[in-house]
Amino acid sequence: MKTDMNREVDHILVSQEQIAQRVAELGAQLSEEYDGKNVILVCILKGAVHFFSDLSRSMTCHLEMDFMSISSYGNNARKTSGIVRIAKDLDSSITGRHVLIVEDIMDSGLTLKYLKDLLSARKPASLKICCLLDKPERRECDITPDYVGFVIPNEFVLGYGLDYDGLYRNLPYVGVKA
Repeated sequence: MKTDMNREVDHILVSQEQIAQRVAELGAQLSEEYDGKNVILVCILKGAVHFFSDLSRSMTCHLEMDFMSISSYGNNARKTSGIVRIAKDLDSSITGRHVLIVEDIMDSGLTLKYLKDLLSARKPASLKICCLLDKPERRECDITPDYVGFVIPNEFVLGYGLDYDGLYRNLPYVGVKA
């Protein structure tokens, strides 16, 4: 039986089981890469919180966590405005640190390009991006994530942190909006 939330989902694109398996694989890969390094994971709120939480728990290396809230979506939740707004900046200095931005989805790339340029100016030892979902068909600028959970088609997705009008983030899978 479908719940009210599930009625808004046309079909499941990435299942809860697929997500768990891929997050574990990424966690193992990142643990190896960042072993012995001074790494800080930066969660991009709110969408990446589930991915960030699961990914950080799957990593076995020492790490620190910080959070940013940044958006390029205005009143139209389906299309980027192109104007990036920082609602919450980092609490820690990243100078000389290995920084891994953890994001839910790379779509147009405009927000992450802006963020990467902004954080690069703070002189980290390294700066990489890990996205759960990559939608390369929608890219509007020259940026590619360093680590990707899943490459997906150009469909509007929700669940596992991704929302539509602030809802559906708590779905345990990634679905396509009906």
